[in-house]
Amino acid sequence: MVEPWQDTTLPAHARTADLLARMTTEEKTAQLSGVWIGAEPDGSGASDVAPGQHTYAARSAAFDALLPLGLGHLTRPFGTVPVEPAEGVARLAELQRTIRAGNRFALPAIAHEECLTGFTAWQATVFPTPLAWGATYDPALITEMAQAIGTSMRVVGVHQGLAPVLDVVRDPRWGRTEEAIGEDPYLVGTIGTAFVRGLESAGIVATLKHFAGYSASRAARNHAPASLGSRELADVILPPFEMALRDGGARSVMAAYNDIDGLPAHAHTELLTRLLRRQWQFTGTVVSDYYGVSLLGEAHRVADGEGDAARLALAAGVDVELPAARCFNPADPLPEDLLDRAVLRVLTQKCELGLLDPDWEPVAGGGTVDLNPPHMRELARKVAEESVVLLANDSGVLPLSDGPRIAVVGALADEQSAMLGCYTFPRHVGVHHPELATGVEVPTLDEALRVEFPHAVFVDDPTTADVCLAVVGDRSGLFGRGSSGEGCDAEDLQLPYGQGEVLDEAMASGVPVVIVVLSGRPYALGRWADRAAAVVQTFFPGQEGGGSVAGVLSGRVDPSGRLPTGVPRSPGGQPAPYLAPPLGRHGFPSTVDPTPLYPFGHGLSYTTFNWGQPVCEAPEFTTDGETTLRLTVRNTGDRPGTEVVQLYLHDPVGTVARPEVRLVGYARVPLEPGAAAEVHATFPADLAAYTGADGRRVVEPGALELRVAASSARTHHTVPLTLTGPVREVGHERRMWCETRVK
Repeated sequence: MVEPWQDTTLPAHARTADLLARMTTEEKTAQLSGVWIGAEPDGSGASDVAPGQHTYAARSAAFDALLPLGLGHLTRPFGTVPVEPAEGVARLAELQRTIRAGNRFALPAIAHEECLTGFTAWQATVFPTPLAWGATYDPALITEMAQAIGTSMRVVGVHQGLAPVLDVVRDPRWGRTEEAIGEDPYLVGTIGTAFVRGLESAGIVATLKHFAGYSASRAARNHAPASLGSRELADVILPPFEMALRDGGARSVMAAYNDIDGLPAHAHTELLTRLLRRQWQFTGTVVSDYYGVSLLGEAHRVADGEGDAARLALAAGVDVELPAARCFNPADPLPEDLLDRAVLRVLTQKCELGLLDPDWEPVAGGGTVDLNPPHMRELARKVAEESVVLLANDSGVLPLSDGPRIAVVGALADEQSAMLGCYTFPRHVGVHHPELATGVEVPTLDEALRVEFPHAVFVDDPTTADVCLAVVGDRSGLFGRGSSGEGCDAEDLQLPYGQGEVLDEAMASGVPVVIVVLSGRPYALGRWADRAAAVVQTFFPGQEGGGSVAGVLSGRVDPSGRLPTGVPRSPGGQPAPYLAPPLGRHGFPSTVDPTPLYPFGHGLSYTTFNWGQPVCEAPEFTTDGETTLRLTVRNTGDRPGTEVVQLYLHDPVGTVARPEVRLVGYARVPLEPGAAAEVHATFPADLAAYTGADGRRVVEPGALELRVAASSARTHHTVPLTLTGPVREVGHERRMWCETRVK
C-alpha cells in the first residue's frame, strides 16, 4: 500500500505533513543533520578543510548510531578523500541503500558537495575561481558553466551544491576574496544569479553563502565581527542574495560565521526569519556553515553548551546542522514547534528531489564516469579566456610575436598552484595526498607559453632577452597553507613571498617587462606601474588558465576581462571599494590617497572602439517608470575584440551620503573589425532606490545622472535624468535588473 507521503499525485506539503505526523521526535531530529564519513582528524589540524575539523569531527554523532533514525545529509561523499569517479558512484549508492535499509521509512539522505570552482571531486573539471567569473561580465556564460557543473554532480547522485559565494568584497585583504565575485553588489548579484540558474536548471539545490556580512569583517580577518551599519547591510551586502533567491530560484541559504553588531548570523532571527522568510518569502532550507552551530557557544559565547546552541540556532531559523550531528542531537530534545518547522522544510526539499517517491533508487553507476569531458574543458577554457584582464599596454609590447627571446621569471610561472583556487580539489584535498596525481591536466603558464610560442627562444636571464615575463601572485591554500584562500588573510596588499624583489630585478634588466599576475586578490602594483611595459591580471583561472593567459599574451585571444575589484596603487592605501561617498575618496583632510591604480571595471583590448552619442528615449520619467538608452559601439581597429559597456548611476543629492557612482548595468559587445552594434539598456527607476535615514528603501524624485562608461573612473558620456512624482517606497518586488540587449 502506498502511504499518502509516498503518493506522487499529492502536493508536496500534503505528503510531508503526513510523513511528519508519523515520525518520532528522534526521527525528526535526525533529519536536521547528517554524517561526514572520512573526515576523521589527524589530531593536528594540518589537514582540516573546515575550521576546527580536527576537534569537532571526533565529537560528532556516529553513522551507526544515527542509522536507525534516518539521516538528513551525507557530507561530501566525493570531496572528502580522493576516489575514482566510478568507484565514488558505487560507494554513494551503497551508502544510500544502507541508509534506506536502516530507517523505518526507507528515506535516503541528501548528498551535498562543494562546487565553487566546479564539482570538487578528483578528476573533475577545474573551472576559474569566482573572482574570475566576475571579470568576464558574462552572465550567460556563467549560467552555461554552472549548468554543466550541476549536471556532472546530478548524474553521480549528488543533490545539493554549496555555492555560489555572494559576499561583496569590502576589503581584499580578506583571504576569501578569491571565492567572491567582486566588490559591487550589482555585478555580484547578476553573475551570482546566473550561476544559481545554471545549477538549479540541472536539478541541483544551489546554496547561497555566506548569509550575511561575512566579507565585511574587521581588518578583513576570517570569522571576525562585521562592522556594518544598517544601510551598508541593506544596500551593499544583501541585494545579491535577494536577486539570487527571487530571480535565480536558489533553494538553500548558508548562515555565516560572523556576527553583526554582536549578533551571530547563526542566531540572527532578524536575518534568518523576519527578513529571509517573512519579507523575502523564502521557503527553502537554511543550513549552517560547517560547525557554525557549535561556534555559537565555543567562539561567540552566546550559548551554554551544545543543546543551548541548537535551540538558539533553530529558533533563529537554521534548519540543518552541517557537516554532521553535534548540537542537533536526537538524544537532546528540541522544542517541538521549532523542530516541526525545520523538519517540514527538509522533507519538502527531499520531496522536490524525488527522495520520498516509492520508486526512488540511487544512481546505479557502472562503466566509465568522465567528470572532465571535452565540452566542460572547453567551457573552462572560455571562462578563463574571458576573465583575463589587460591592465596596461602603453608601450604596445603586447601582443608578443612568435620569434623573440623570452625570459620568464618568478617561481609561480611553473606552479600549478598559481592556476587553482583554494576550493579546487587539488588545493583543497589533493595537497594532503602528495602521492596522488592531480587528476586533470593543469599546464603551468611556463608550459603553456612554450606551446603558444613554438619558435621563441626561452631564457632564464632577462638581460639576454628581448622581453621579460615576470609572473607573480598567489599560492592558494586553507588556514595559512597559502597566501590566498579561506583563513589566509593578508596584513596588507603587497605581493607575498618577497615577489616585489622579483619585479625589481626584472625592471633593472633594462628589457621590456610584462607583469603577469596570477592571484586570488588584487595586489598593489603602483611601485612598478610607470616602468612596466604591460600588466596582465587573472584570478586563479583554472585548469585551462595557462593556455588562456598565453593566448592573450600572443594575441590569439583578445583580452576582454574587466576588473571585478580595483587594483590598489600602494599596499596600505586600500581597502577602499569604489562604492564610496565623497568622504571615502581622496581629499585634502587626509594624507592617504585610496584612489586605485586600476579602477573597478577597467580593462583594455588590442583593438579600438568608438562610442556614439547615447540616445535616451525619456530623460524625464516617474518614480515608478523606466527609460531606455541606445548607444552604438563600433570596432575601429583591425582585429576582432569585445568592448564592455558599463552604466553607472550618480545621484547628486540624497538624504544620506551616497556612493559617488555605482554600477547599474553592463553589456559585452563582441565586434569584428569595422563592425558596429547597438546597445539597448532599459533602466527602471527602481534601480535608483536606496535605504534612507528612516530605514525605508525609497525612490525619490529629482535629478540623476547615468554615466555610460568603460570603467567606474572612465566615463564616455553622461546622460541627465529627472524623476518626477512622489517619493515611492519599494520592497522585495522591486526591479533589480537593467535589461540590456545588443543588436
